[in-house]
Amino acid sequence: MTDFTAEKAISRAYMADFDQAAPSDRLDRLEAHTSPDFHWRGVHPFNRQPSAGAAMQAFWAPLLNAFSSLQRREDIFFAGLNEIDGFTATWTCSMGHFMGLFDAPWLGIPPTGKMAFLRYAEFHRIENGKIAETALFCDVLSVMAQAGVDPLPPQTGAAFIVPGPMTNDGLLLSSSSPDEGKTTLALVNRMANSISKANEVLQGKSKTYLTPQQEMSENWHDDMIWYGPHGIGATYTIDRYITQHQAPFRTQLADRIFNGHVARFAEGKYCGFFGWPNLTVTPIGGYLGLPATGKPADMRVVDIYRRDGDKLAENWVIIDMLHFLKMQGLDVLERLNAGVR
Repeated sequence: MTDFTAEKAISRAYMADFDQAAPSDRLDRLEAHTSPDFHWRGVHPFNRQPSAGAAMQAFWAPLLNAFSSLQRREDIFFAGLNEIDGFTATWTCSMGHFMGLFDAPWLGIPPTGKMAFLRYAEFHRIENGKIAETALFCDVLSVMAQAGVDPLPPQTGAAFIVPGPMTNDGLLLSSSSPDEGKTTLALVNRMANSISKANEVLQGKSKTYLTPQQEMSENWHDDMIWYGPHGIGATYTIDRYITQHQAPFRTQLADRIFNGHVARFAEGKYCGFFGWPNLTVTPIGGYLGLPATGKPADMRVVDIYRRDGDKLAENWVIIDMLHFLKMQGLDVLERLNAGVR
């Protein structure tokens, strides 16, 4: 199947219905668009929720209470068959920001009374005309920074409101060429294989085969843009990406274990995936400006890519940083709510 019109319509009907509903009607709207056995994933502290009602109570209700006039500002939307399950299930992906007036505390983060932006990536698995499963990643640390309570040392990349695609073509509301999607997925997989080979070199399992610049140039344009999560930041061009993200990631994190993805799919020039978790790594000193912990920690990660021709041009990344830090013994929200900054 290469026509995802029906599945897209289900996701978009949910977004329109839920986003425009009165606060008292939101749970009814969520339940109307989800299956009886619906389950939900979110970043820490929301984690897994077994029903629409639980997701509403854990995530949506507190968010809607804290952010007045919340709106979804969507930059990317696409659908595809999940490579992980043999191209059986259909997923959709929506990425952008939730924006509202930060008028009440959220997770203990003090309100500003001003506009605030929460980066998000929302994945839906569509089955029998309903949303059967959702994974919603968001960048909580970025909201802390906007509120003046950034818990981390200065990041290596830049901090700003992350834009959508430079080409302004990220909302794939109609059908796309199946061949384009296959090309994009193949390129992302080739790029991931290059990373695996580089990790084998770091682990002493194979000899050096390329410099970092050579490795990147195989699959990325020289003027690539990588939009990382708060704590790492964004970086531009291959050389600065290597300096500001790749080198710290490869030299300050050891014992990498790739745990796989839950979903990975592509449509047109866009591809996305997420894991639960994708990686397990051990900080050995310096990563995120923090000391070594020697404790293995999981990274739940979203990656969304834009292909331009035969190489990748842009990459949007959200990592569940609160979960990653908590596994190392740093409970950011607990410290915040205890008055420790």
